[in-house]
Amino acid sequence: MYLHMMSEDFLHYLWKYKKFAFAKAKTTTHASVHITSLGTHNHLAGPDFFNARLTIANQEWAGNVEIHLKSSDWYAHGHETDRAYDTVILHVVWEHDIDIYRQDNTPLPTLQLKDYVSKESLENYQKLFKNQSKKWINCEDSLLDIPTPIWEHWQERLYLERLERKTGAIQELLKQSNNDWEGVLFVMFMRNFGTKINGASFQSLAQHIDFSIIRKCAQEPFRLEAILLGAGGLLPEDSVDSYVLQLQGEYEFVQHKFQIDTQGILPIQFFKLRPDNFPTIRLSQLAMLYYTIPGLFQKLMSTDTIEGFYTLLQVQASTYWDTHFSFTTSQKKRTKKLSKSFVDLLLINTIIPLKFAYSQYQGKDHHEEIIDLISHIKPEKNTIIKKYDSLKPKAIHAMQTQALIQLKTEYCTKHKCLQCAVGNWLIGKT
Repeated sequence: MYLHMMSEDFLHYLWKYKKFAFAKAKTTTHASVHITSLGTHNHLAGPDFFNARLTIANQEWAGNVEIHLKSSDWYAHGHETDRAYDTVILHVVWEHDIDIYRQDNTPLPTLQLKDYVSKESLENYQKLFKNQSKKWINCEDSLLDIPTPIWEHWQERLYLERLERKTGAIQELLKQSNNDWEGVLFVMFMRNFGTKINGASFQSLAQHIDFSIIRKCAQEPFRLEAILLGAGGLLPEDSVDSYVLQLQGEYEFVQHKFQIDTQGILPIQFFKLRPDNFPTIRLSQLAMLYYTIPGLFQKLMSTDTIEGFYTLLQVQASTYWDTHFSFTTSQKKRTKKLSKSFVDLLLINTIIPLKFAYSQYQGKDHHEEIIDLISHIKPEKNTIIKKYDSLKPKAIHAMQTQALIQLKTEYCTKHKCLQCAVGNWLIGKT
């Protein structure tokens, strides 16, 4: 019964979280099973749970637990010839269909889980995974039922999990830059100043310009702008604009001086961009950012309030861009400042992840500070957030929206409901 809808992931869930009548558990030969420790879940090769401690028929055992849908899977998977499974002390299965013997011909104790799992849990499990192809997420009909404390705690965990994932990417950038945190900040800023359309192009540009060049030119904003615009291929060749000609001359000089190699830089686009996001504007703003804020990395790491960041990052493009969005057209005079909404994106995608990774590097725990900071930023707007908002009370700050993005991409889309606090609660409810 129910074998057709079972998965080993579900059996792992039942064992890991003791979602069965473990106090009554007995082997298929009616020997009592007392669980002192379930063991550590192993996601690699080998038995499913390491270092379990059990008492079977009044004898204490320490070893590993292997889980299968059917007992015969032990032989189907070739475990009888794999020495890694010699330390298994209990075989946990949904359905016992054959006795299993160790190499010394002693029977391997087997626990048949289906005898100890409630009908409600099985029905909840079946309901959650039913009609997957017709749903945006498996629990969309039940999301409103989740108790607020569980939902809020899970969101915080999801956000920290998302930060940990971003920390992995930061660690990779650190390796590439010989542990230069300022250089990593520059690459991450470049990617995020490029926004969705030009993010990859801007990052490739940053990785072709050694940060030592940016550091040396930090007090020369015109030179910084020439480097970024020139290496990015944005300086028109046939222009008669005096500012363009000055930039071209400056770029030719610094390219030769610093041996800047532009081979492999991804093309930069204007298509589908609002004028405020034109790459010319963003690269000028970035050049002015490094000019106006000496010691940028340390100042960002020491700032701990949203208002402090808004004040620090009051940066605008150079004066040429007051009357231009590109080199080919002019417009009515308006300064091109970093907006608060754009600073919010920099905080979410660059500054806060870096603060989190840097605090770990220093051996400090700034979790509460990070959560407080992200919770003061307005919620993001995208299709994922819009859909969740239709299923659950609307997200009110960026920590929640970041958590929802993590939930959708890493759990809901991958149907990892058994690793999700929401799925756990829905299956276990009575």
